[in-house]
Amino acid sequence: MFVAASTECWPEMEFEEAIEVLTDLEFAAVEIAVHESGTLKPSQLIGEPDRAVQILRHTHRLDISSYSLELGTKGEQFYEDFKEFCRIAKTTKVVNITVPSGEHGTPFNEEVEHLQQLVTIGETEGIRVAVRSQLGCLSEDPDTLMVLCNNVDGLGITLDPSVYICGSANGKNLDKILKFVCNVHLRDSRPDAFQVSVGQGEVDYGKIVTQLERDKYDRGLVVHMTPCDEMDQRVELRKLRRLLETLM
Repeated sequence: MFVAASTECWPEMEFEEAIEVLTDLEFAAVEIAVHESGTLKPSQLIGEPDRAVQILRHTHRLDISSYSLELGTKGEQFYEDFKEFCRIAKTTKVVNITVPSGEHGTPFNEEVEHLQQLVTIGETEGIRVAVRSQLGCLSEDPDTLMVLCNNVDGLGITLDPSVYICGSANGKNLDKILKFVCNVHLRDSRPDAFQVSVGQGEVDYGKIVTQLERDKYDRGLVVHMTPCDEMDQRVELRKLRRLLETLM
């Protein structure tokens, strides 16, 4: 187990600048967000694999723990683009890709079929595909998430404990989904606030680490905090990094 940080901690920064800041904050690993809505877009990388690899490898001394991928394409083009990005991930020696969950109202069978296609494509390149815990999505409920994983052979979970504090599943037991976890997003949260200053919320980091260790988890604990006007982002990131490092 190791501590990493997401480039989504600095959503307005260009990729290279975000990497420099995370290096200055003494993180050893990074999760790179490649989102069509972000500053590093999949449409800028797919179609030019050599250039994509060159850009993504420019992480100074930071290891790449995983990718978070949100494509802007639809239909068959979506799966073609996903296949190409899996090849890019393999070339950069990254084995985890996190994808979004279907929103509430998405037919369950449709979500299963979609995720099964992604998992099948990923497996051909040695990539583990994980679906994110997300508010407003099917993965907001751990019971639904468990059924998804049971129906999509090989599907992993990017666990975000904040979702199960702030969402409709507050108080539900997460033990049954821990065996599927292959990535973790962390911040501090309360039932009335998705993100609060580290130490002011209800996320029990020690319990999470202990539970993950019991399930032989050996991947990243990714600090995943967005800037807030009332908090010093650098201080918060450093605080959570140090706290997590004391638990391992």
